[in-house]
Amino acid sequence: MFASIFPSPRPVIAVIHVGALPGTPAGGASVAELVGHAREEARLYKTCGVNGIIIENMHDVPYLRGGVGPEIVAAMTAIGLAVKDESALPVGIQILAGANRDALAVAHAAGLDMIRVEGYVFAHVADEGWIESSAAELLRYRKMIGAENVDVWADIKKKHAAHAVTSDIGPGVTAEAAEFMKADAVIVTGGTTGSPPLGSDIEDVRAHCRLPIVLGSGVDIENIANFHSAADGFIIGSSFKRDGYWANPIDSTRVKRFMEKVGGFS
Repeated sequence: MFASIFPSPRPVIAVIHVGALPGTPAGGASVAELVGHAREEARLYKTCGVNGIIIENMHDVPYLRGGVGPEIVAAMTAIGLAVKDESALPVGIQILAGANRDALAVAHAAGLDMIRVEGYVFAHVADEGWIESSAAELLRYRKMIGAENVDVWADIKKKHAAHAVTSDIGPGVTAEAAEFMKADAVIVTGGTTGSPPLGSDIEDVRAHCRLPIVLGSGVDIENIANFHSAADGFIIGSSFKRDGYWANPIDSTRVKRFMEKVGGFS
């Protein structure tokens, strides 16, 4: 379904890090205020020419593991509906940490196009604790609620995690397993937010997996020339923010310069 969602080659998908949601330690804004801010960012991203948007609750630190409360699901649904309406672009969602069923429910209710999934195959130790494989349960849930039109994009060797327990399984074999377990695309990242992936990891995934490869961290205007032909899409968060820091406001000049450079590769 990747090509039907993004008919343009190598789409650039910008991240909206929504404000801290109700009930979280940093929370305080009303849902209406959160929705309004997300609308503004969606409008700005669309003006700058990105190809898609993904919303993420990164300000909700420390993250719950594997599931969130109904207050988070409700707020993210309202935000997803607003971002989709404002941007008229493909929109995805990730709910941290590993709250994949919740993200799928939001995507289905809000008419979103894809979810970003942690812990799809194998298992790892993240800073939230043990993250178990979710593929079997998640795809059965997708079938049950009639959300087969929502793409599942699986992180491979997820950032901010220890993979010692699967150290004998490289990113390529992990991606091969994700394809076997019916993911729709795979996401390759560096080790932390803002860190680019290793070229060798991308090559390994490409050698083992026929799914679209999306780079999910650390891509910026300085290194996009190295990555552009190696991947099928790019999720850009930190690089589009002021001073390149994920929690800062969007810097429209950074976004426009990046999109102009990407356009020059066509």
